[in-house]
Amino acid sequence: MKIKKIGVLGAGTMGAGIAQVSIEAGYNVVLIDVVPEVVEKAVKGLNKVWGKGVEKGKLTAEAVANYNTLLTSSTDINDFKDVDIVIEAIVENIEVKKKVHKQLSEICKDDTILASNTSALSITEIAAATNSPGKVLGMHFFNPVPLMKLVEVIPGVVTTDDVVQTVMELSKNIGKDPVKAKESPGFIVNRILVPYINEAANVYQEGIATVEEIDKAMKLGAGMPMGPLALADMIGIDIALAVCEFFYNEFGDSKYRPSLAFKQKVRAGHLGRKTGKGFYDYSN
Repeated sequence: MKIKKIGVLGAGTMGAGIAQVSIEAGYNVVLIDVVPEVVEKAVKGLNKVWGKGVEKGKLTAEAVANYNTLLTSSTDINDFKDVDIVIEAIVENIEVKKKVHKQLSEICKDDTILASNTSALSITEIAAATNSPGKVLGMHFFNPVPLMKLVEVIPGVVTTDDVVQTVMELSKNIGKDPVKAKESPGFIVNRILVPYINEAANVYQEGIATVEEIDKAMKLGAGMPMGPLALADMIGIDIALAVCEFFYNEFGDSKYRPSLAFKQKVRAGHLGRKTGKGFYDYSN
């Protein structure tokens, strides 16, 4: 199957980034979010990025004009009716994703691929809610999408080989380096990364060191480019907590028990960069 038109559901940070790299690769993109203000913000954000590219001499005004002809934005999910693939990048909640993917399978063409940008959830469970489970798989991008090269491609139990191959090729076409992963909670990166971040939050919770000291220690002592708590803020502490809870429930292993520090931050609404405050304060 040849992909010509891409649908992106969810116009937040991840969805806007997926739309950006897809458009820059020459694909027609339909970007949809149920909240009009979110769609408007995403479109303005894309043009701001492209505008800076023009200012720096990396893009021409003609290229930006062409990008905008490739982009269609909407709040109506029915506008996905003629796309070849929908990449869903909405809230990390299995019930919401199942409901949305069921709806998509009823709206889209019979051969449309449905890809979820989930960072940990079961692709098989999401697929089972649809009319065409063989057309569903995971396509996990990393933040910030325009800079991060990896895409984890995760087949569900019944995902067909041709769908996997099509998405692997699409990933390469939009400038990514895909890695196929067997379906398992957290796949590859988050299976390793989230427990590491969670343990850093436990070290903070126990008063062993300050946020700054923990991050400094891991950067200088382990060669990490970013400290684990700064990374939690970038990912979103609510997302990190949700993944920890999912791991804990799936594996039943105490090593995945979510840090109380994560829970307290989420209860306070301190989710990281997106709210202006997390382990660090970004208000200034």
